[in-house]
Amino acid sequence: MPSTTVYNMAGEAVEQLELSEQVFGVTPNMAVLHQVVTAQLVNRRQGNASTKTRSEVSGGNNKPYRQKGTGRARQGSTRAPQFRHGGVVFGPRPHPYHHDVPKKMRRLAIRSALSDKVANENLIVVDALSLDTPRTKDMLDLLSKLPSSNGKRVLMMLPQRDENIVLSARNIPSAKVQHVSSINVIELLKHDYVIMPVQTIRWIEMVFGEGLSAEEATRRIADETAGTAEATDTNAETSQAEESENEA
Repeated sequence: MPSTTVYNMAGEAVEQLELSEQVFGVTPNMAVLHQVVTAQLVNRRQGNASTKTRSEVSGGNNKPYRQKGTGRARQGSTRAPQFRHGGVVFGPRPHPYHHDVPKKMRRLAIRSALSDKVANENLIVVDALSLDTPRTKDMLDLLSKLPSSNGKRVLMMLPQRDENIVLSARNIPSAKVQHVSSINVIELLKHDYVIMPVQTIRWIEMVFGEGLSAEEATRRIADETAGTAEATDTNAETSQAEESENEA
C-alpha cells in the first residue's frame, strides 16, 4: 500500500499517511493519459474561425470588363479568389472540436497522474494549509519550508476555498491554487509538485476510490471539519474549566 509523509506548516515530518491503493497505487496508463490530455486540450478550442467565400464578400456585382474582344481571360466578378478583396478558397469555417471521453477513462487518467506523483515523491501532504492573513511573503516562506525545490511549479489543491491562500499565492508565478473539485490531468502533469492537505486526500479517495459524487464528498468533508472544530472548542472549554477549578 502506498504511503507518504505528512508535514506541518513548519516543514516538519509529523506522521506517515497510508494512501488508497486503487487511487494512488495504480500503474499509470500512458495511452489513456494521452487520450484524455488531447481531448481536454481540443475541447478548449472555440472553433469560431471563419472566412468569407466569393458569394459572401460584398461587391462584385458586375463583370469587370466585357466577355470578348479584350484579349484577356474572361471574368465574371472582381470578388473571385484571384482578385484583391476577393473571396477565400477552402478557408476555415466555424465547426465544433469537442471530443468526448468516457467518465471511467477520465478517472483512470487522474488516478494514473496521482499515482505517478506518489511514485516520484512529488506529492506533498500537509496536516493543514491555512494563513491568518493574505501575504505573499508568508506563502513564499511556507513553500520554502516544504520539500519542494525552488523554482519548480507547485499546485496547491484545497478541500474548500481559502481566500487567504488564494490571495497569497496569486502573485507567485510558479504557484497555483485551485479547489479539489477542479482536479484535472493537465494541471497535475503541468506542475512539478502537488501540495494537498489531508482533507484533500480524503476527498480524492472518496470520489475516485469509493465512487461518491463530488457534492457528497464535499459535504462529508465539511461535516468532518465542523465536527473537528466543535471537538476542539469543547476540549478548550473543558481545559479552561479545569484550570479555574484548580485555581479555586
